[in-house]
Amino acid sequence: MPVGPSPPEIFQRAVEEGQRRLDQSTLELVATSFIAGFTIVFGIAALGAVEALVEPQLGDAATVAGALTFGLGLVYLVVGRAELFNENFFDPVATAFDHDDSWLVGPLLRLWTLTFVFNFVGGGLFSLVVAVDGALPAGSGHALRSVATRIATRTPLTVFASAIIGGALVSLLSYMLEGVDSVGSQIAMAYSVGFLLALGPFDHVVVTGLHVFVGMLFGAQVELGQLAVVFGVGTVGNLVGGVGLVTLSHVAQLRGSESD
Repeated sequence: MPVGPSPPEIFQRAVEEGQRRLDQSTLELVATSFIAGFTIVFGIAALGAVEALVEPQLGDAATVAGALTFGLGLVYLVVGRAELFNENFFDPVATAFDHDDSWLVGPLLRLWTLTFVFNFVGGGLFSLVVAVDGALPAGSGHALRSVATRIATRTPLTVFASAIIGGALVSLLSYMLEGVDSVGSQIAMAYSVGFLLALGPFDHVVVTGLHVFVGMLFGAQVELGQLAVVFGVGTVGNLVGGVGLVTLSHVAQLRGSESD
């Protein structure tokens, strides 16, 4: 038997949360985006450290242990109410559909642009800290270098497909968070999505980009063309999966329930 709020109730919660996100001052938005960037690096660093520690015993299965550890980074992000690109797709777009006002295009672009930029600023600066010699356990650099190389050497089509999945996953998380009331449930959902995101690994342009950057700091050889694919194709794929697949599907679901 269905439990929890109905789809229209979830959508209304998303509209209210989206309005809050759109109404943030520039300083608040920059700060929360910066915080999200370095928060995710905690998860990346933990993934590298755990993979390095358990790989001698588990072999290739160490990637599962790393993914399980990375999930904590998304928990910190959600509980801390930081602003991560793609994670803020569903709620503000729901607000735009609910208001049916063209003026919301500007605030949406402002939200996404500042979030994208300052996620990388915060994450990039903190990456320089974790890459200091000896800051992470021995072998972590090798693990993080391997992840970065694996990500950067994929074909553009693979990156696009992976980014659609990653964008859908993270936007689906936003939707599901509006459907629960307890912090415990929110933590469980954030952790499960973080685990799946890292296990793929499925592309979230900020998470994937920071993975590659950290790996490069540890010596991964990545070409500029490969970086362009990670960022450009990854961003487009996230938009297709997050906005095109998840958000618009739930908007259609709402419209269908209203016509009953």
